[in-house]
Amino acid sequence: MSLLDNKVAYVSGGGSGIGKAIALCYAREGAKVALSDINEDHGKAVVDEIIKNGGEALFILADSSKAEDNERIVKEIVAAYGRLDVACNNAGIGGQVAITGEYAIDAWDKVIALNLNGVFYACRYQLVQMEKNGGGSIVNMASIHGTVAAPMSPAYTASKHGVVGLTKNIAAEYGQKNIRCNAVGPGYIATPLLDENLDEETKAFIASKASMNRLGKAEEIAELVVFLNSDKSSFTTGGYFIADGGYTAV
Repeated sequence: MSLLDNKVAYVSGGGSGIGKAIALCYAREGAKVALSDINEDHGKAVVDEIIKNGGEALFILADSSKAEDNERIVKEIVAAYGRLDVACNNAGIGGQVAITGEYAIDAWDKVIALNLNGVFYACRYQLVQMEKNGGGSIVNMASIHGTVAAPMSPAYTASKHGVVGLTKNIAAEYGQKNIRCNAVGPGYIATPLLDENLDEETKAFIASKASMNRLGKAEEIAELVVFLNSDKSSFTTGGYFIADGGYTAV
């Protein structure tokens, strides 16, 4: 039996990188998959791949930084599949690279709007539906920078610390309602987001700082997310699980 048989699962930012890997892993583990992205071509391509492999999937074009889009996403999932059991709020951006005293106000607002506000909006509407279901499991995508600094990225660091705190609050509030909420903190993963923000020399340097001496793979994060979303982790809530190849161990 697969880990997510008879479940309806959702992932934001599912068109590429970690989000795509999560969507594919959800499908492989038996879930009906809904995914959202701001890139329609990428999102539809992932849905096509899932269907080609015998799964069932739905793409929703949406901006995760907008409250109304997050509300609409849940409504569309329920209209299509009748319920929502599992979610991973993954969409995020790195933002401007600058020290805090020189960080642009609009750049700060953009990062917080997606990385923190967007996660809150998603949880806000997912929780209402999961209560109607009688339970559910949410995984919020944080980062190792939910616990350590990312110099030159104050908005990213602040947003990811906020995601960890929000996750703990939800776990405390909804534990008796059969809804679990955990956060995952990836280290540096080989994804388009990393490629857009770092050159090859910097990526090699960062990889060397992890005790495993490499960047992570999106699929490695997806496997952890699916475990936390599944009944295999039924007594686990309010946790913050770092997967960074040993980057923060030293």
